[in-house]
Amino acid sequence: MPDGATPFVLDVKDLKTVFRTRGGEVHAVNDVSFTLKPGELLGVVGESGSGKSVTMMSLIRLLPMPPAEIRGGQVLFEGQDLARVPEDTMRAIRGARIGMVFQDPMTSLNPVFTVGYQIMEPLRKHMGLSKRAAAQRAVELMELVGINDARRRLDDYPHQFSGGMRQRVMIAIALACDPKVLIADEPTTALDVTIQAQILELIKDLRQKLGMAIVWITHDLGVIAGIADRVMVMYGGQVVEQAPVRELFANPRHPYTRMLLETVPKISGVRTDKLRVIQGQPPIMGKAPDSCPFRARCPQAFDRCAIENPARFDVGPAHDAACFWDFTTGAPRNA
Repeated sequence: MPDGATPFVLDVKDLKTVFRTRGGEVHAVNDVSFTLKPGELLGVVGESGSGKSVTMMSLIRLLPMPPAEIRGGQVLFEGQDLARVPEDTMRAIRGARIGMVFQDPMTSLNPVFTVGYQIMEPLRKHMGLSKRAAAQRAVELMELVGINDARRRLDDYPHQFSGGMRQRVMIAIALACDPKVLIADEPTTALDVTIQAQILELIKDLRQKLGMAIVWITHDLGVIAGIADRVMVMYGGQVVEQAPVRELFANPRHPYTRMLLETVPKISGVRTDKLRVIQGQPPIMGKAPDSCPFRARCPQAFDRCAIENPARFDVGPAHDAACFWDFTTGAPRNA
């Protein structure tokens, strides 16, 4: 590797995002740090309100500013800090070098433009293709994502596609300019189970063919188990645990991760106990956390959790957790 080069396609350091509201500030992203290697699929999990989507939208500056404000940290991508580059530079990167697939295919496409126009737009804007060349590339992209009779369907409107086909169109748009990173924000949530499975297989296939890195945001741990290389668990706008996927499922070390896993139904064997329910609600962070944000819901919480927000401790190879409780000893950490 050349001097000064980085092994990461994305390197996020201490990212902070705050919303200014009539009721005061909301600290939505609190010192989030993570890396993404070329070709890696990182799963980001947590309850609604844990900060998953806001973190990723902060990376590519899709939040309205104001009321949002990136108050600190770095987002290093191809030698540039995306938190500080001019807006015209960010527009050139967003949609070209970093693609995004949004949660709801029913509302993400513009109903008054043809599907072909919407796929061709980034090709013409970012890559400078002629209308004819863009149309040919749009056909290739539609075929790549499994849309049959692609040339004829270029002139169809979104309402003429099913939900699953619309999501395939959204993926085609995100892939149009051969991005190095694809951010997928719960892209299968609005789809039925059969179509979800098809989209997951499609993403696996495209990742193998194209070699791009993927950030997959979801609350579905079953999905993550099947597709991710590494998992990042978020709560209260911060990362509470991250580990390789097999390690996380076999050896969760944060109480929140353990409780999340206990809420997942098991289909093998006979289950005699009820599914675990995590009592309470995620916090609304009215200030930067100065104590553990999970302490009010945590069965392991003790005095230190109320006066200090834990940093992420190394708990195994490529595995860290932000918790003062040590599950290997069944007692608080010494450090």
